[in-house]
Amino acid sequence: MKVKNLLPILLFFATFSFYAQSDKTDEKREKIKAYKVSFLTTELELTSTEAEKFWPIYNAFDDKQFELRHEKMKTYLRKLDDDNISSLSEKESCILLSQIESTDKELYTLREKYMTNLKKILSAKKILKLKKSEDDFNRKLLKQYRDKAGKN
Repeated sequence: MKVKNLLPILLFFATFSFYAQSDKTDEKREKIKAYKVSFLTTELELTSTEAEKFWPIYNAFDDKQFELRHEKMKTYLRKLDDDNISSLSEKESCILLSQIESTDKELYTLREKYMTNLKKILSAKKILKLKKSEDDFNRKLLKQYRDKAGKN
């Protein structure tokens, strides 16, 4: 598996564990979100017209994606704990697998709709730049997380 393909998975688990600490979850999420907005604003060089249309679409997508990944997946991951997997019946396992697949489909559909909406306001080149900037941001965030964890 290429590192490029592994990064989103690692980021998901890193951010999941980061967000799993419920006492300051919202505060941490807002800080990361503000940092991300600042980073993307700098990287994308959006015109004022583009920015006016882009941010509502981006924020709605980001919020829904967060909800799907972190709220629904948190429930699934709790059930996937080593001890819990052993105690699941085949029927319960099938149901859980079906729920995970359903969430994956929701994420895919959400991403398709998001891309369709972006194409209406941004050039293909800027959408690619957005994708690269998001990947760069995620790598930067993961590095900061690792550096902070290494100091503890």
